[in-house]
Amino acid sequence: MIPESFVQEVLARVDIVDLIERHVPLKKGGANYLACCPFHNEKSPSFTVSPAKQFYHCFGCGAHGTAIGFLMEYAGVSFRDAIKELAQQVGLTVPEEDRPDPARQKQSQSLLEVMARAAKFYRDQLKVSPNAITYLKGRGLTGEVAARYGIGYAPEGWQGLRTVFGEHYEDPGLVEGGLVITNDAGRRYDRFRDRVMFPIHDQRGNIIGFGGRVLGQGEPKYLNSPETPLFEKGRELYGLHQARQAIRESNTVVVTEGYMDVVALAQFGFGAAVATLGTATTPTHIQKLFRQAERVVFCFDGDNAGRKAARRALENSLEHLADDRAVRFLFLPKEHDPDSYIREQGLIAFQRALDEATPLTDFLLRELRGTLDLDTAEGRARLVHEAKDWIPRMSAPILRAQTLRQLANMAGMDLPEVERALGLEPGKKVRPPPKRLERQRVVTPSRQLLRLLASKPALCAELPDNIDSLLEDAGESAILQLFCERAGHGLSLSTLFDSQADAGLRNILADLLTGTEDEEPLEDTAALVLLDDIVRTLQRNQIDREIAQLSAKASQGGLSTDESRRFAALLSHKQSLKAGQKPPV
Repeated sequence: MIPESFVQEVLARVDIVDLIERHVPLKKGGANYLACCPFHNEKSPSFTVSPAKQFYHCFGCGAHGTAIGFLMEYAGVSFRDAIKELAQQVGLTVPEEDRPDPARQKQSQSLLEVMARAAKFYRDQLKVSPNAITYLKGRGLTGEVAARYGIGYAPEGWQGLRTVFGEHYEDPGLVEGGLVITNDAGRRYDRFRDRVMFPIHDQRGNIIGFGGRVLGQGEPKYLNSPETPLFEKGRELYGLHQARQAIRESNTVVVTEGYMDVVALAQFGFGAAVATLGTATTPTHIQKLFRQAERVVFCFDGDNAGRKAARRALENSLEHLADDRAVRFLFLPKEHDPDSYIREQGLIAFQRALDEATPLTDFLLRELRGTLDLDTAEGRARLVHEAKDWIPRMSAPILRAQTLRQLANMAGMDLPEVERALGLEPGKKVRPPPKRLERQRVVTPSRQLLRLLASKPALCAELPDNIDSLLEDAGESAILQLFCERAGHGLSLSTLFDSQADAGLRNILADLLTGTEDEEPLEDTAALVLLDDIVRTLQRNQIDREIAQLSAKASQGGLSTDESRRFAALLSHKQSLKAGQKPPV
């Protein structure tokens, strides 16, 4: 592990403005620098860089982080590689890791290291496997594309991985990473055997899992890694790491169903494709896709399975729509998948098919209509009834209004009648969403406290002993504890942000690092007064919560003698707080 002190020193020497400006043109805007976000396409800038806090944040897609995080996200490098590059820029040398002693050499390796070593083994095996090479050539793949996607081959033997891991083949990490299976007798064997191997990367380029395609007629045809601490198939998309640049350039991402679809499309010049990993498209997939591009095209086979997959993608897209985003559906002829289609028809034909893909609203209304007879009152009523589970969930207000009008025309009804039937408020004007940069955030007293302590760590010594009990949010309590532990050793929010693995804590720290640049720094006396006000508010809120609980209990069945005394004391304490006195609670 790289010492945290070294990470802090690197961040202290690196100027995040200089770093980002090498990749993204920045423009001065008040205390910050502004740009169009490099992580999603936009027309007006919502990406801000704070030189004071050495932190970036996009109010459009939510991307945020330090200089380290920017390099990892933008360049797709690992944490250690980002540290190495930044250290080199400021003339520092990354400390060498301690050499493991013999007792530690037998300990389990990190899962990422295990996956990387396995991937290298599979790539090496492909070079000496004529059958696998013949298969890939038969699918029209070149060595260049195979290398780009890191394609390999898992040999037929039961313990092929033992040749690379040796005695570490018995490590729990190989089972935990899904590479090895232990049978009932306790004997281990490789999960993937005699399969072409497709490594699955996270957005930073780390290998987190594998997909294996059988060479012959065995079952299953495709085999994915199981769920592991690194890999959750409902969150990941195959090929996204390799497709990021092409997606940025086209502002479009195409979602397919298989590894070979992605690789074949890239082979023939279309690099903005990804694939789900043996599962239906999930809401998390949708969020990740919209963070990459404003136009998402689901490209499925034209058979029943493809239409079923498309319907599931439609359903999970509704709550993530926006009026500046587009979702389309491309159904290929039944005899084709994206791989065979682009191979037979070529890139231009595939691009034309994408441009002619069915818009989401057309597909939705077509699915709702199905085989209904709209010449009958029963058919039209059934149409509106079926729409109840779909149209109200559409999160894009203008698009939903247009869809409602189309539905009303199909049903032969007035728009207000359809709105009432769907449980929507008739005649309500559609308002466009507020501009992202103009939105106002409500700052709770507990978040005010954390912001104050972040700027004035010495105030941690002035907090009451029961401060933890005053904060309702467990994450905020954890951050407060970290602040108090580090108050005397220098408190760097950016370093603290990078050191946290918990997503909830990172979100809180990101909020503390953004949105306060225009605030004037407080003098020590004013900070003490503000601290006192915040603590009183927190105490009053805690008393209000307890009073509400006792009031509810009193209305249901009465209070005990002790509870009645407590109730009276709380009311008195509340009055003391209003009068500016410290409560004796």
